[in-house]
Amino acid sequence: MSLVTLAGAELAFGLHPLLDRASLVVADGERIGLIGRNGTGKSSLLGVIAGTAQLDDGELRRRDGARIVAVEQEPALPGSPTLRESLTQRGHLEAIADERERWRAQARLVEFLHRFGLDDAASPATCSGGERKRAALALAFALQPDLLLLDEPTNHLDIGAIADLEELVRKCPACIVVTHDRMFLDRVATRIVELDRGLLRSYPGNFAAYQARRDDELAAEAVAGRKFDKFWAQEEAWIRKGVEARRTRNEGRVRRLEALRAQRAARRDRLGNVKLGLDAGERSGKLVAELEHVVKRFGERTIVRDLSLTVMRGDRLALIGPNGAGKTSLLKLILGEIAPDAGSVRRGTKLAVAYFDQLRAQLDESRTLIETISPGSEWIESGGQRRHVLSYLGDFLFPPQRAQAPVSTLSGGERNRLLLARLFAQPANLLVLDEPTNDLDIESLELLEETLQGYAGTLLLVSHDRAFLDNIATQSLVAEGDGVWREYAGGYSDWLAQRPPPAPAPEQKPSAQASGEARRERPRKPGLSFKERRELDALPAEIEALEAEQHALTERMCAPDYHRRPPETLKAERERAQAIEHELAAKFERWAELDAKAGASS
Repeated sequence: MSLVTLAGAELAFGLHPLLDRASLVVADGERIGLIGRNGTGKSSLLGVIAGTAQLDDGELRRRDGARIVAVEQEPALPGSPTLRESLTQRGHLEAIADERERWRAQARLVEFLHRFGLDDAASPATCSGGERKRAALALAFALQPDLLLLDEPTNHLDIGAIADLEELVRKCPACIVVTHDRMFLDRVATRIVELDRGLLRSYPGNFAAYQARRDDELAAEAVAGRKFDKFWAQEEAWIRKGVEARRTRNEGRVRRLEALRAQRAARRDRLGNVKLGLDAGERSGKLVAELEHVVKRFGERTIVRDLSLTVMRGDRLALIGPNGAGKTSLLKLILGEIAPDAGSVRRGTKLAVAYFDQLRAQLDESRTLIETISPGSEWIESGGQRRHVLSYLGDFLFPPQRAQAPVSTLSGGERNRLLLARLFAQPANLLVLDEPTNDLDIESLELLEETLQGYAGTLLLVSHDRAFLDNIATQSLVAEGDGVWREYAGGYSDWLAQRPPPAPAPEQKPSAQASGEARRERPRKPGLSFKERRELDALPAEIEALEAEQHALTERMCAPDYHRRPPETLKAERERAQAIEHELAAKFERWAELDAKAGASS
């Protein structure tokens, strides 16, 4: 049964149509990956489905009573003393009429906040962009939507959090997700929908299946386009012969040519590709950097502990680790921008460094695009050639009329493209990319990969895009906790295959002394006994199992032929439904009691 139906949808900003008689049906159980170029209208389409934007024309139908929840690219959190209160406002939890259901929603919110590694008592005013995104995701899952809309959910998340998000999304009743993370799409999507030139094209299966089929379609479309253009050119040449074209017997051909002209004017050709080129300049020395027994601390926290590492010319080293592990700080150690607390860092000779900053701090908001790329000149040296800056900006899909626009008017994806344009305008034999894939569409991302694969210099890379790491890295330096970093050959998937398995739990009963030490080392919730802590940890899973049983029972009881079941079955299931209600109420009450006891002593 369909959750959402879009028919003949039209939406435009100015003269640029985002939806052009587009159609889409979203059914129960579907997980749709919505892809397309930056600026094609993916976020606008999600807004239409969520009800925060209106179509110019066409029809949108939603199933009666369907709960649709959206998480934007940059979620805003209402001002409140705590994260929990802010999200309660954002999700309108206080408006839930049924007190028991309101309490359950609050309990689920706390549970998902903890699953996303957030403190529900934290102030939303101090939350980073990544924390706000995780908080909005926690609320979305706590609301148990029939259809979940996610706009770039993996931005700001580390690899571990992305893997956890995949598991949660796979359990959703239905989902539409906009993301450039190809591995995420491969693991989650049951269908790919591409928004291209105002139309929605659907492809069953995951992203890998889409790629194979789409390549064939584009090749066929290009052949058809060339044939059409050839025929149109022949007809244009004929009409210019003059007198012959005006004879009565040729009026039909003239009308056909006029129709061809209208058809060609209406045909919206596929957007151009970003053109990337990297100039490695003069070769660096064979040794790029050598770290020996390096230690780096910030306050009480050690982010690098006894690291020895050699980076050679031509290496493509990826740094992998959770947010906060110190990846950016380690890059600065390698580059010599910060000094180690112990050990030594030796840098090679003839290094020309280009640095892509994940915070885009190198972009001056008040400058124009031209001033950013080539201050004080209309010409730029790129790849050994002298080019006009407007032509160079065109390679990165910036039209001439936008060249004088300030940086502050650019979207996230456009800022990334501009920073890449500035970065690639200078020769560099050591390229440092800190989260370069955020906000890039998939086609630009794949082109960036192709460009980097042909780059002759040395690359230091930080990214949470697992496919990008697999396609680029020759070796990976992985944070393994407590400041320990270990090197592995290859990219993300190679690291997964090579990393040592977790140590098995000891089978023998530990001694009293060892048990005491383990208890002292193991983190525990203050104020709770061991038994209470075990009970609190088990409650979410018990509640989830009861709710799943309740959901299945409700579906059976709502079936049209349910009344035909044996009377003893009807009676037993009615009694079980009542028992589940009582059990859930008791477990939620116990959860609140234990959680309050734990929090009171913290």
